[in-house]
Amino acid sequence: MTDGRSGGVTPETIVGLFIPCFVDQCRPDIAAAMVRVLERCGFRVHFDPLQTCCGQPAFNSGHDRYAAAVGRCLLHVLSRYDVVVAPSGSCVSMVRHRLPELVPDQAGVCGRVWELCEFLANEQATSRIDATWAGRVALHMPCHLLRELRAASAVRAVLASVRGLEVVELPSSEWCCGFGGMFAVEFPELSTAMARTKLTQVMNAGIDTIVSPEASCLLQLECVARAAQLPLRFRHVAELLAGAETPLFSGC
Repeated sequence: MTDGRSGGVTPETIVGLFIPCFVDQCRPDIAAAMVRVLERCGFRVHFDPLQTCCGQPAFNSGHDRYAAAVGRCLLHVLSRYDVVVAPSGSCVSMVRHRLPELVPDQAGVCGRVWELCEFLANEQATSRIDATWAGRVALHMPCHLLRELRAASAVRAVLASVRGLEVVELPSSEWCCGFGGMFAVEFPELSTAMARTKLTQVMNAGIDTIVSPEASCLLQLECVARAAQLPLRFRHVAELLAGAETPLFSGC
């Protein structure tokens, strides 16, 4: 990681896929879209179904021992790969910044895990994405990706490669969506109000689609939008890059 690259991937490298719980259980279409994008860019990918949660829910609730146990299981599965890619900055941040402290003997594996956009940007693969999406979208930049991974520039670079796409960054683009894992459960009124603030700005701008590289943020915003009967669409960056106008699979 010292050179800022995700490992110097060669044609022989098999890229491991880390599919976070939210994607696996609620939006598997995002995982399918990520596979399409990576393969289109020339990468060989593999998914091991034995992988587990990264341990973030337990860690956020103060249960470090349980988080370490779950994290160790995940790292054991991912240790077979030289590079691992996930469609979530939140889970990648947990693996890269928290698990090395909880599972220090597996710190080397933690450093091989990358968020999708930063992987594509680091490997200089944006020119191979070959995506088209006509229209304007409002970008939501997730907290962990923005502030811990510091990968906002990678997201912008990836989206800039999409033909016909106009990305609009509203004043609230970098504001929290109000999800925050257990935060949304413990403070539902505040969580909903935070989401509504973002959604109101999008509606006032005359934009009907919100795009983000984080599935949990999209789920939060979509649930609040549905409750308010707002005519908005929500797409993960991977879906947009894959050209998926509608979900590839039905979620929950």
